[in-house]
Amino acid sequence: MTNPRRQSLPGLLGKIMTMFFLAALSAVAQQQPAATPAPATDQSKPEEKKDPDAKAEVNPKTGTSDDRLGYVLPNFLTVQNADRLPPLTAGQKFKAVAKGAFDWGQFAWYGVLSGISQAQNSEPGFGQGWDGFGKRYGAAAADGTIENFMTGAILPTVFHEDPRFYQLGQGSFMHRTGYAMSRIVVTRTDSGHHQFNFSEILGSALSASISTYSYHPREDRNIRNTASVWGTQVGYDTLSLVVKEFWPDIRRMISHKRHHDDAPTK
Repeated sequence: MTNPRRQSLPGLLGKIMTMFFLAALSAVAQQQPAATPAPATDQSKPEEKKDPDAKAEVNPKTGTSDDRLGYVLPNFLTVQNADRLPPLTAGQKFKAVAKGAFDWGQFAWYGVLSGISQAQNSEPGFGQGWDGFGKRYGAAAADGTIENFMTGAILPTVFHEDPRFYQLGQGSFMHRTGYAMSRIVVTRTDSGHHQFNFSEILGSALSASISTYSYHPREDRNIRNTASVWGTQVGYDTLSLVVKEFWPDIRRMISHKRHHDDAPTK
């Protein structure tokens, strides 16, 4: 029997990722040459025009960004316009993961997932009511936190791998999609070379094992469910990389639309 919590969650995540994917396709398709500079009569002040990519720029002190997917979910280990960055120290890797793992946006996301899981009665062993919701929320938070530390800090330190996702940012839609998906198995090392992504593949397997055999309902504790959780995590992370690759395009499209809507009409 497959794990009930993995029968409903992939469908939800798939729909969310598909929405981002289609938005990215639209953003790339609608990209236009830079607009003609505004005439001298434009009285708007430069400081009032915010750069939509400002928070996505690399912080030279931390080697990470302050970006957020959908303006909510922490996306601090994604960097753009960064062909070559100094390697992160072990301490920086742990600090970056901790910053995202204990961020308000992450906790809100766990609440959404737990509410849907409760409504669909995924993992019936958790029960219903506030007690059941609390167990589901705790399990979701623990699942995410353990995997984030395994794939983003612990194993990257052991294998000397760079946990950051380097956005390609150019090329055709399919080329960028293929690049993003390939990063699930290929990663950059601290020395700047490329190798098999041990941190992601092994880290997600370890986190799935810890999750399944420790605090989830006893009826779900078997190898088959562990493999199902592992596959779901890798699949989710793969889709996440595609979203991260195109998020700057989506953000610029949203910013351009807002700027257009706010422009005074004559």
